[in-house]
Amino acid sequence: MTNKRKIINDPVYGFLTIDDDIIYDIISHPYFQRQRNIRQLGFTYLVYPGAVHSRFSHMLGALNLMQRAIGVLRSKGVPISHEESLGVQLAILLHDIGHGPFSHTSERVLCNVHHETLTLLFMHRLNQQFDGRLSLAISIFDDSYPRHFLHQLVSSQLDMDRLDYLARDSFFTGVSEGIVGTERIINMLNVKDDMLVVDEKGIYSIEKFIISRRLMYWQVYLHKTVIAADNVFYSILHRARQLSSMGTQMTGNPDLLFFLSSSVTEADFYKDPSLLDRFASIDDNDVLSSIKLWTRLNDQVLSLLATQLIYRQLPAIRVAQQPFNADLVNVLRTKTMSLYDIADHDADFFVGTGQLVNHAYSFDDKEIKVLFKDGRCLGISEASDQLDRPFLEKTVTKYYLHFPKELK
Repeated sequence: MTNKRKIINDPVYGFLTIDDDIIYDIISHPYFQRQRNIRQLGFTYLVYPGAVHSRFSHMLGALNLMQRAIGVLRSKGVPISHEESLGVQLAILLHDIGHGPFSHTSERVLCNVHHETLTLLFMHRLNQQFDGRLSLAISIFDDSYPRHFLHQLVSSQLDMDRLDYLARDSFFTGVSEGIVGTERIINMLNVKDDMLVVDEKGIYSIEKFIISRRLMYWQVYLHKTVIAADNVFYSILHRARQLSSMGTQMTGNPDLLFFLSSSVTEADFYKDPSLLDRFASIDDNDVLSSIKLWTRLNDQVLSLLATQLIYRQLPAIRVAQQPFNADLVNVLRTKTMSLYDIADHDADFFVGTGQLVNHAYSFDDKEIKVLFKDGRCLGISEASDQLDRPFLEKTVTKYYLHFPKELK
């Protein structure tokens, strides 16, 4: 009989424990094991070489933080049954299972379905396979379970997902701006009127958490070279889809080629259950190996783009506070056509503009609440003497322009 009580050594937190059979079985499932081959930060490793950690490790890390949070809340008198504890652990364990290869970038091209929708599809499929044992986890995940604070632990302004990815991404990139007092924040968690709150003593840790998240967006998630790589990757998939629609014979992973040659919608996943398994069979390795083959494809646009990504010959990218002049963009497009000897409509694959939006805190998602000793419960914008509402509401938008490095 398999021993399903395991201890996993994690570089961020130390030893993590798996202490329930269903958690072990879910982790062992092919849907979950696929996450080993999906990078948490996509192409960020092209900037920070250590950023090769997987969604698998992040999901386990978030599970570990959830276990700690449950223990803290119980110690403060918050009643959480064994079934609720297991349900919320499964919900956080599976919260990212719907991500495609390289996460958000491929999401726009492979199929027109948001990753959270795919996550629910995977959870329902697993629930069927495990005889309904994930029903509570699903209701916590989609916020239909009456105890709302359990959903907030999974998805909110201060959830175990955000706490783990900030700590983990900071660790693997080496960017110290993301280091937050994760342990202290969890120890300061509490529940008031079915709402997740932070005890007054944790207010400074929350201030640092919010500022660190904003800084990590500029330093890591919206780093201009990462954005350049994402644009090349998007152009590769878009060009491959374009060629497939024109009847070009493509080499590569058959399931990847299927999604690139089809227009799969959410409704299609419900009509044809096999589509979910086809989607689950594609990971970063499949995509990269296919792109490597495309470096030798008899299509100048796709082979150029594929070569740029595989060998990190990324385009130049400029970031500014104002939109770039259209005349400048047109000049670069004309020069690119001459440089690569390509048609006008193909220049869009190599020259383009976009926006970088940093809005690390949202009042639409219910503000982080601080519980004072006298029983008052205030939003962080009222409770903090550092983070007033104008600061928290501020959305910073920058503009970028990418173009062939040869035109630099």
